[in-house]
Amino acid sequence: MLKDLLTENRSCRTFDESRAVTVDELRDMVDCARLTPSSVNLQPLCYRLVYTDEELAAVQPLTKWAGALPQLHLPPEGHRPRAFIVICQDTAKFGSADKFLKDVGICALAIQLRACEMGLAGCMIGSYNKAALASVLKLPESVVPLLVVGIGKPDEERRITEVRDDQTRYYRDETNVHYVPKRSLSDIIL
Repeated sequence: MLKDLLTENRSCRTFDESRAVTVDELRDMVDCARLTPSSVNLQPLCYRLVYTDEELAAVQPLTKWAGALPQLHLPPEGHRPRAFIVICQDTAKFGSADKFLKDVGICALAIQLRACEMGLAGCMIGSYNKAALASVLKLPESVVPLLVVGIGKPDEERRITEVRDDQTRYYRDETNVHYVPKRSLSDIIL
């Protein structure tokens, strides 16, 4: 069951905008992140939920998607996520934002797996205008955005494929199917 969920949980970059993501769904995703292990159990992360049309319109242009496919300008107009969860840390309480990056990854995966269970999908976005995002979302000065997760109903087909010739870059075919090459189990076990 978990392996099926992990297989289905691919980054999504094209969404069905007709399906809203509710604040209750976002809170449920963050609740799953809250339950994950945390470094020294400090639980240093906090989350900013973005789901109103006004905030979505302000946040979307601050993000950069699919660095390996710059010619596609993803997500396309009319197929953008219907929510974002911005994973943050209050540096006044917990010090350097670099100290808890493991926690960020663990929590982001929990959020995406829960979204997947709900029939939604997500994309972890590490490329965004941090200062502008903090300003648009009116974050306190000590609260630093560490990762943006776009959430919505998937509107693209995503498939795992085998790595060939050591090429791990994701790609799209002529029918816009998104392929994610994965190394074989025998290649990664020492």
